[in-house]
Amino acid sequence: MASGSDRNPIIIGGLPSQVPDFDPEETKEWLDSLDAAIDERGRERARYLMLRLIERAREKRVAVPEMRSSDYVNTIPTRAEPFFPGNEEIERRILNATRWNAAVMVSRAQRPGIGVGGHIATFASSASLYDVGFNHFFRGKDEGDGGDQVFFQGHASPGIYARAYLLDRLSERNLDAFRQEKSRAPYGLSSYPHPRLMPNFWEFPTVSMGLGPIGAIFQARMNRYMHARGIADTSRSHVWAFLGDGEMDEPESLGQLTIAAREGLDNLTFVVNCNLQRLDGPVRGNGKVIQELESVFRGAGWNVIKLIWDRTWDPLLAQDRDGILVNKMNTTPDGQFQTYATESGGYIRNHFFGDDQRLRAMVEHMTDDQILHLGRGGHDHRKIYAAFKAAVEHRDQPTVILAKTVKGWTLGPNFEGRNATHQMKKLTVADLKGFRDRLHLPISDQELESGLPPYYHPGRDSEEIQYMHDRRRGLGGYVPTRVVRARPLVLPDDKTYATVKKGSGQQSIATTMAFVRLLKDLMRDKEIGRRFVLIAPDEYRTFGMDSFFPSAKIYNPLGQQYESVDRDLLLAYKESPTGQMLHDGISEAGCTASLIAAGSAYATHGEPLIPVYVFYSMFGFQRTGDQFWQMADQLARGFVLGATAGRTTLTGEGLQHADGHSQLLASTNPGCVAYDPAYGYEIAYIVQDGLRRMYGPDSEDVFYYLTVYNEPIQHPAEPADVDVDGILKGIHRIASGSAGTVPAQIIASGVAVPWALEAQRMLAEEWNVRADVWSATSFNELRREAVEVERHNLLHPEEEQRVPYVTRKLSTAEGPFVAVSDWMRSVPDQISRWVPGTYQSLGADGFGFADTRGAARRFFHIDAPSIVVAVLTELAREGRVDRSVLKQAVDRYQLLDVAAADPGTAGGDA
Repeated sequence: MASGSDRNPIIIGGLPSQVPDFDPEETKEWLDSLDAAIDERGRERARYLMLRLIERAREKRVAVPEMRSSDYVNTIPTRAEPFFPGNEEIERRILNATRWNAAVMVSRAQRPGIGVGGHIATFASSASLYDVGFNHFFRGKDEGDGGDQVFFQGHASPGIYARAYLLDRLSERNLDAFRQEKSRAPYGLSSYPHPRLMPNFWEFPTVSMGLGPIGAIFQARMNRYMHARGIADTSRSHVWAFLGDGEMDEPESLGQLTIAAREGLDNLTFVVNCNLQRLDGPVRGNGKVIQELESVFRGAGWNVIKLIWDRTWDPLLAQDRDGILVNKMNTTPDGQFQTYATESGGYIRNHFFGDDQRLRAMVEHMTDDQILHLGRGGHDHRKIYAAFKAAVEHRDQPTVILAKTVKGWTLGPNFEGRNATHQMKKLTVADLKGFRDRLHLPISDQELESGLPPYYHPGRDSEEIQYMHDRRRGLGGYVPTRVVRARPLVLPDDKTYATVKKGSGQQSIATTMAFVRLLKDLMRDKEIGRRFVLIAPDEYRTFGMDSFFPSAKIYNPLGQQYESVDRDLLLAYKESPTGQMLHDGISEAGCTASLIAAGSAYATHGEPLIPVYVFYSMFGFQRTGDQFWQMADQLARGFVLGATAGRTTLTGEGLQHADGHSQLLASTNPGCVAYDPAYGYEIAYIVQDGLRRMYGPDSEDVFYYLTVYNEPIQHPAEPADVDVDGILKGIHRIASGSAGTVPAQIIASGVAVPWALEAQRMLAEEWNVRADVWSATSFNELRREAVEVERHNLLHPEEEQRVPYVTRKLSTAEGPFVAVSDWMRSVPDQISRWVPGTYQSLGADGFGFADTRGAARRFFHIDAPSIVVAVLTELAREGRVDRSVLKQAVDRYQLLDVAAADPGTAGGDA
């Protein structure tokens, strides 16, 4: 790797402004030479000379302005193309078989009675790109390392299955079970790359548009991070992301390009399949998406390789002395190029070449059929190989290859370049015959006319199949393959958790601080301490984690090349090439991508990492929920901390920071184990159990989400009879009523537990009610277990009917039951069906706002007086207290007056 100063200059390019001209005569000579070139040879020749000078200046490391866009031709000239090391004829036959089987698989999936759909046009356009990668570049995992990480474009999955079939990795039975994962188990194939659904095959889920690009960037960055910290040797791993040009409109696709350039990730290559079409029509009908993307990537600091024309254009470009052909290429919009893809050679002759006599003269010797077959670079193996080779050999920058293709290529005139081709899933008999002929496959008309079209396999001992196996052996094994080599971690004993379990004594601390205290102790552990990966979106100080700066340090491959302004302070900001903390700036999407890459390192590289991602609660599941699904789908593990949680704890910040629904959003993710703890000792047991479940001998593919708060409270020590099982399953009693005669139950979670305890005191002293208080550490887990119990009972009526845990736990508690939290009522309402008695919930439904904590809680009626009135209301409904006390209570506590509430502790900051 180049030194930091060479790789990351502070000023890139630039023009002289206030720099004096020390030799005006020499300057004039240069300008006169340029004028002469223009006058004598024309603007095109002068332009060429200027471009060559700029190219030579860069070679000599002379700073010149970056060109944001270049001509609409291949970046790699014909003279610079390397020797192609493969057998192109054999590779063509392999690709033809793959193309056929991919299309037939989708077409057969549309058979009567099934009709599950599929997509064939995307792979048809990108098939050559993948084939060159499989035959010459993608490294497997057989050599014991992580190999290459390949993010396959989601809609191209049929082609990857088709290739795996030729290699005997999948059978015909598998192909016929495409998109029938349950009804044809265990042979079913997932629609798109889904590691959770096919955990031995796919590594990365990519069909959620835009998440593949950002995932690939942070995977490449994680590879460097692991190598720098000595956790895994990733020096040979290259990350490939195959993307669509329409997909690049997603903000996640382009939003993190600069981090890849800033950190010099030359282990990363984007291959953008520019077939110029979205799902409905052109990506840029009136523009040129390749030129646009070139400008974006160059501006972000990437190396750009354009792969636009195949070898049939080389002779024409070689005779383009006046630049008229290049000019025509530059000025023709994408929408017109798509029309050319669907028209005849005569049409192209008349409309592309016909408006200039010099252009027409270039193709006078060519037949209409030859003009029709002037092709695009993304279908030419030699051109693709040259681009891929240049990408992996390029240093100090990530590379993007912009490869021009035709959507539906080789599928016939009903598919190629058509606006509707993305939705077309079934080939007619006529389509199949034309497709077969174009691919030169030995399949008879009778086979195509008598039922479902057949798959084609040239035979296990054929030259083609042996070639495929040889190439994969030479590259270290089959791709894609997901392998889990990681061994269980030796986890800390109970002593590590002792400090947090002792409580906070007379000190008041927030649950965020309780977690941070525990994290410090865990990071000191000799076995797992170095495996923690701390992640935050520019919020370490907010969450009291600046204390980690001096010891763990912030990861930066360039180190710290400046004197920190706070260098003399104890908690100085420190960056290091071996830092443990990832600081991805103000980007929750980037942080979540880091989380996913770290959380799946146990499979990707066989080395478990324990990511801890801490963020403003509101900006997690709400802002990056799609990525948390990606995390679950990728079987990633780790801890996710929604700090400053709740609707009313951060009231000074106002509506957009007032999170009252993340727990509910978390409940929708089957891979997420969500908790809302109130005390440090609960956090200790939850984290200990999370480490066991995710990194112990019987590891599970889940991740833990804890909502923690910024409101300081006194944390009690764990009781002698602590109910660990209740904490982990979702509910345990923390305070039995000791006064009063009328029984009731209060269930609270997180920051609401102190309000419940205050309500317990008020009920006993003022209303003769004896209330027990329960801490619901996870309404989500209680509901999940209860739903599973009901499912079992539904399907096994002959067996003894099971009882949900929450029902059993509360069966001896005399109601009514009132639940309260700082979340919307839907969160505690999750368990209402299984509570054995009258049940009412209180919650912070609606928008948040800026005010004091006390006023906000009075407004939402979740404070202690509101809990008291709710309990009395339920008791009155049951006839245990007189209804007249309700109005008395409302008046006594002034529940209708928000201003009458005690403001409580300050809640403006985290």
